Amino acid sequence: MRTKTSRLLLWICFGLCLGTARAVNTQERVNSQIRVVVDLVQLNVAVTDSHGNYVTGLRPSDFTVMEDGIPQKISTFAEGNQATRRLADAPPAKENVNGGSNDAPQTDREQDGSGAQLSTAELNSIAVGAHVFVLFDTSNYMYRGFVFAQDAISDFVRSLEGADRIAFYSYSRNLSRAARLTSDRSVVLRGVRTTVAGDDAALYNCLLLTVKDAAQVSGRKVIVVFSNGPDNASIIPPEDVAELAQSTGTVIYMISTQQAQLEPISTAVFERMTAATGGKAYFARNWKDEKQAFASIRDDLAHLYALSYYPQQNPNRGWRSISVKLNSEGLKKCHVRTRNGYRLQPSRFAKTEVTAESEPR
Repeated sequence: MRTKTSRLLLWICFGLCLGTARAVNTQERVNSQIRVVVDLVQLNVAVTDSHGNYVTGLRPSDFTVMEDGIPQKISTFAEGNQATRRLADAPPAKENVNGGSNDAPQTDREQDGSGAQLSTAELNSIAVGAHVFVLFDTSNYMYRGFVFAQDAISDFVRSLEGADRIAFYSYSRNLSRAARLTSDRSVVLRGVRTTVAGDDAALYNCLLLTVKDAAQVSGRKVIVVFSNGPDNASIIPPEDVAELAQSTGTVIYMISTQQAQLEPISTAVFERMTAATGGKAYFARNWKDEKQAFASIRDDLAHLYALSYYPQQNPNRGWRSISVKLNSEGLKKCHVRTRNGYRLQPSRFAKTEVTAESEPR
């Protein structure tokens, strides 16, 4: 009798332990499920004719946007610094612009592209003009022409539209954030004038940090780099910088002098990086060319079309290619410049709870 009772108690204990183990295992499964959060993707698009002149006055219907070959519906549209408007026939979304910091779990309805409504605050965040980060080379490459470069940057800062916010950073071996993002031009100009030439050049290290700073803000994000020479101190490869800029929707412009152009590798890297993000590379022979390059960037910012879309259902969780084409036959010879894709960022992944019954057995 005692033996039977002991066996019965053992079986009861075993059953309780097994039930506890299953509960723990179920809880682990509940906590570990991950879903991808995809933000509203914003594109800065420049359109020029065969002579290099900007094409203005285009409408949303003039553009076709494809992601991984999947047609996308344009959600918001603006030209230059005009107010951004939401399109009535496009599925609105409540997400931040691609590259923002919102990583809240999404419903299945939001994931398949129907979404919820963009708030007024989010529309305003897209419409406030560009967030411009100026990154100035103060390495030992800059001992010659330092003052001329400061003058060119100062003129560029003064010439930007009042709606634009500007940050001024400088770099040699390390990054210096002389003026954080602000609409106060005097703060930025003071930062420009207080820079001094320094150590070796870690351009890609410092550019990566600048891209990360830019990724924290919504709307148009632009980095303008002035470099007087090649990178000789970075541990970050330029390909990593370019990919992060593409994935966060940050446009990179680079102005360099002949010093950098004398090194073919730097020239190729500058051109590839800017083209991949939708920007441009300039190689200035003298201080007049530097001023003209900054003026060209200012004009480019004033003529960019801002398009955004909420991605249609797409199983691809890696690199997503983007293409933008013009629909009208009369625009076929025009050149379209924008970023060529993006990669889903780690912050775009969020854990979500599910019931034990929905788990596979």
